[in-house]
Amino acid sequence: MPTPQQIVDFTEPPAPEGRSPFVRPQRVAPVEVVAYDERWPAIAAELDTRIREALGTRVLQLEHVGSTSVPGLPAKPVIDLDLTVADPEREEAWLPQLEAAGFELTVREPWWHGHRCLSLDSPRANLHVFGPTGPEQYKHRIFRDWLRTDAADRSRYAEVKSSAALAATEAGETIMQYNARKAAVIQEIYGRAFRAAGLLD
Repeated sequence: MPTPQQIVDFTEPPAPEGRSPFVRPQRVAPVEVVAYDERWPAIAAELDTRIREALGTRVLQLEHVGSTSVPGLPAKPVIDLDLTVADPEREEAWLPQLEAAGFELTVREPWWHGHRCLSLDSPRANLHVFGPTGPEQYKHRIFRDWLRTDAADRSRYAEVKSSAALAATEAGETIMQYNARKAAVIQEIYGRAFRAAGLLD
């Protein structure tokens, strides 16, 4: 398990020289943020079942995270899930099974908590893979649970998502650039969520 300091730390190491995290090139496409869809939890549950059937007991933890996991919050219509496995570096232990279940590896960045990301086109989903000591899964759950309970921050986040999506689309930006437009507000919300969780004074 990560330490509290690791959970609240947002420092990200740069990619090693000459290496890119992207297995599949980033796509430039309009960023679509839509109203909350009541079907999203059921879709996430179906994906949970598909992943567990593919990996069995190699699933140490699997969580629906991101905006589609927060009732009432507008979001890109893409389900985000965090998967914890024993060792992300041992891809032979989990990747072929997920590929057989329809997922495609799109990001590999072992220098950042062993992170891998796999995508699914139907239903649209991103599956983030980490090891058991990674702090990101904790961050994502804390953020999700805070937004589920705090209406003011949920509204604030909805506003920045919509404005960032519009600006990123008009500028022809990637999803990573859209995410950067939200970063300052996200960090503010995280600060309140971390304090509520007892991780910050």
